[in-house]
Amino acid sequence: MKWKDKKLPILLGINIILLLINMMFTLETPVKESISAQVAGVTPAESESNVKKKIALTFDDGPHPEYTPMLLDGLKERNVSAAFFLMGKNAEKYPEIVERMYKEGHTIGNHSYSHVQLSEMEELEACKEMTKANEVIKNIIGKTPDYIRPPFGAWSHNLDCITNMIVVLWDVDPLDWKCQNTDLVVKRVVSNVEEDDIILLHDSYETTVEATFQIIDTLEKEGYEFVSLDEIILE
Repeated sequence: MKWKDKKLPILLGINIILLLINMMFTLETPVKESISAQVAGVTPAESESNVKKKIALTFDDGPHPEYTPMLLDGLKERNVSAAFFLMGKNAEKYPEIVERMYKEGHTIGNHSYSHVQLSEMEELEACKEMTKANEVIKNIIGKTPDYIRPPFGAWSHNLDCITNMIVVLWDVDPLDWKCQNTDLVVKRVVSNVEEDDIILLHDSYETTVEATFQIIDTLEKEGYEFVSLDEIILE
């Protein structure tokens, strides 16, 4: 077959391809996603169900000599990372636990040196509290924390100018320190958590450790993924 005989079907084929490409770019997003999912061999519903909802676990007041290692064991078993906001004086007492946290990939944050209400202090005294905790933590892990959680969530904007750390509060607080009831803590978290939430817990109670494992196991089945604090704060 000569070129002039091949030309018509080839041009026809090219036009059809160009038309299909143009249709793909002008289709509404849901339709394009549907086509992409079908090409990949999955339905749109299956594609959507594979998208995990990100949330972050955070723990205040530690490290505790008994319950924090217990918590770390369970997190490691479940391959979950968390953030620990440490009191400087506790970190000073149990540096080996802090070192373990860091080596196992958890985020280490500042929770003041002695759990004081920073917003009610003179700026110089508040600065000392934060700086002292940072120094303790840096001496253990070799790095100054990027994040600070002020005790009681009490922060003054006057303190912004004396720290380069990012202030991190929370979205879900089950008051685990107050109720010390495993089932109630689990219920309060599971029934209130939403995507991109930061969960506040305390690694100083056995009931919280037990609740944490149930929370992880339950929420992972519901399509949640526990991610590092960076993935919630920085994205």
